Amino acid sequence: MPQLNPGGKFVFGRSVLQENGSLRLPPQAVEEYRITEEGQVILFTGSKSTGGFCVTRRGLLLPSKLGHILTDCSGLGDGSLPPARLLAYKGRSYCWLPISPEGELSLPQGLMEQLQLTPGLALLAIRSSDIAFTMGARGPLLERARAYPGEIPAF
Repeated sequence: MPQLNPGGKFVFGRSVLQENGSLRLPPQAVEEYRITEEGQVILFTGSKSTGGFCVTRRGLLLPSKLGHILTDCSGLGDGSLPPARLLAYKGRSYCWLPISPEGELSLPQGLMEQLQLTPGLALLAIRSSDIAFTMGARGPLLERARAYPGEIPAF
């Protein structure tokens, strides 16, 4: 896993959003966050500069200081909200999606549009915190990744 600059963020690799909305998450991120163990993930919108979305799961989010999101956003924590329906909450939007045991997501067309993602886009998987990683779509870190002289794994 490369670190794009000394003291900077680590990246797991790049994942290309397929025409049908499928996206394979980097195996190292899947393993580190144990992201498939609940069969569903929680996505929330990325930062204004990086875009894309962040990926977590209920078991990571609930005990954290952000656990209130699951109780404040009706239907998000218990999965009763339909998958891929974004809920706006305190400047971000949240939804849940099923995830395959291999770490693959399927983003419906409407969700891709809401997240401003297009098929063929290479998203950069970035270690963000101990509760989520980011699938970044733009910004300075992605520019550094394009100029990085070493190999960044693609998935």
